[in-house]
Amino acid sequence: MSDHTLYPDASRAAGLERLTEFLPRAGRDYARTRNFDYGPDNRGNVSVLSPYVRHRLVLESEVLEQTLERHSSTAAEKFVQEVFWRAYFKGWLEQHPDVWRRYRRDLVAAISTLEVDADLCAAYDRAVTGQTGIDCFDAWVDELTRTGYLHNHARMWFASIWIFTLRLPWQLGADFFLRHLLDGDPASNTLSWRWVGGLHTRGKTYLARVSNITSYTDDRFNPVGQLAAAAPPLAEDEPPTRVALPEVPLPELKGRVGLLITEEDCHGLPLELDTQPTAVLGLTATALRSPLTVGQPAAAFAAAAVADGTARTAAAFEVPSRTQNSVRWDDALTEFAAEHALDTIVTAYAPVGPVAELLRSTEKTLDERDISLVRVRRHYDEATWPYAGKGYFKLKSRIPEILDTLSGDIMRETA
Repeated sequence: MSDHTLYPDASRAAGLERLTEFLPRAGRDYARTRNFDYGPDNRGNVSVLSPYVRHRLVLESEVLEQTLERHSSTAAEKFVQEVFWRAYFKGWLEQHPDVWRRYRRDLVAAISTLEVDADLCAAYDRAVTGQTGIDCFDAWVDELTRTGYLHNHARMWFASIWIFTLRLPWQLGADFFLRHLLDGDPASNTLSWRWVGGLHTRGKTYLARVSNITSYTDDRFNPVGQLAAAAPPLAEDEPPTRVALPEVPLPELKGRVGLLITEEDCHGLPLELDTQPTAVLGLTATALRSPLTVGQPAAAFAAAAVADGTARTAAAFEVPSRTQNSVRWDDALTEFAAEHALDTIVTAYAPVGPVAELLRSTEKTLDERDISLVRVRRHYDEATWPYAGKGYFKLKSRIPEILDTLSGDIMRETA
């Protein structure tokens, strides 16, 4: 499987095609083989849907619906749980937003340290260029930077080696992933790295072991004598503080309405808003994933996903549209509103991350011009996030109940 055929394009059509192709294997086959990383040319044992779901070209709700139409809940249990992990991470970070702020602060400090600590800088450069001498790690660096993808098991091994063998700051590793992964997501990425380091589940770390890597890479790698023998948990000054989930009031639309598509949700807005928009604008925030340069595959996928979502939404409503790759959202949205004489701009709710930050900073500018910015949160997030404030088990135990709750909403969200 070449890089090109792994992700032919960042469109909803391509995502749905991949979902259809994978569905026969979403049951017991997935449960039996999901932990094996057979290499970039053999991904048939996993869905490889994450970039499409991360950008919501394909919705979690429709993945669940189609999976459970084909497989029993018992047979598809492992795959269904994997879908819900993304909801857990997003809901958890929504209730612990300071974790993201601390990560961003500490990342800037770590990047500054690279400029004055020659030894750290040299070790970091060897890591991100795949020149550590640890064959599996260096191969994963190449795969990640070239394709924008890594198997989930490889991500855990990679993070463990980065933290415990190479002894590099975890924030720099999380940033490396976020800059290059097509499915780079503030919540899933940040919290997964914290979990490996013993910060998310305090004191519980993940140690990459030679036997595990050898077994689950089908003997492609055997890093004997190259890995750390222990994984002492990282420490932080104070535990994260939990806050209430942000409330999202029912939308009150006034006057002429424009729609905004962002990389957080490229599906398009729920049609039950029952309004005829005037125009559609697509904006990206990918460059703000990091103070450092974002990888070309990740940036290109996000831009194409937003363009696809914008074009499909505009076609559905038969209105004009355009996309912009710009982080100057104040100017872009002000110009969009002026061009179409808008009173209201509606967009999908953006969870913690760069898009949410841009929306908050832009809202004041729009308010000054008497333009309302309305956010709409999907039913799936409303149903899952309240159970994500602590450990995953609470959400996991509610999966059957949540699926029953969503059964009537799935059709509306995927119309």
